[in-house]
Amino acid sequence: MKRLTLLRHAKSDWLDRSLRDFDRPLNARGIKGAKAMGYYAAEKKMVFDAVVASPAVRVTETIDHFETAYGQTLHPDWDRRIYLASSVTLIDVLRGVDDGANHVLMVGHNPGLEDLVFDLVPDDGSSPLRDIVEEKFPTAALAIMDIAIDHWSELDNRTAKLIEVTRPRDLDPELGPQDDD
Repeated sequence: MKRLTLLRHAKSDWLDRSLRDFDRPLNARGIKGAKAMGYYAAEKKMVFDAVVASPAVRVTETIDHFETAYGQTLHPDWDRRIYLASSVTLIDVLRGVDDGANHVLMVGHNPGLEDLVFDLVPDDGSSPLRDIVEEKFPTAALAIMDIAIDHWSELDNRTAKLIEVTRPRDLDPELGPQDDD
């Protein structure tokens, strides 16, 4: 059995239109959201054996603030393929993870992360959590899946069970949807 936790980057800043998409930083709400999720992970005593992440600025800053609140350094493996990747590419990245890692944290972007949930978790009506992701997988949200495989190379569609979805607004109502979402 393997466990995969997905963390979507926190809310980014769109004020400086001269920046490339890759270079957009977090805004104040994003910083607060990333920290809220880090505190939550620490409270739940989550332990990640490996971290794979997009090197985009909004992801690196999300991890920085998450780590501050989590109280541990994550040592991500920065993988450019994760930046704005499709679910197929994300599965390919995960298939390359060392089998010694039983719990992997992947930090990246939508729509890829959301689509990854849709591809890995069967759409058979058995997962009300999948319905939450279908509604929206907002910035700084966490999705945790258990996957009935022994080797990451075996990862395939419909092999996961979604066991938790936590959004920043679940932890702090001020981090809920606003007009800028």
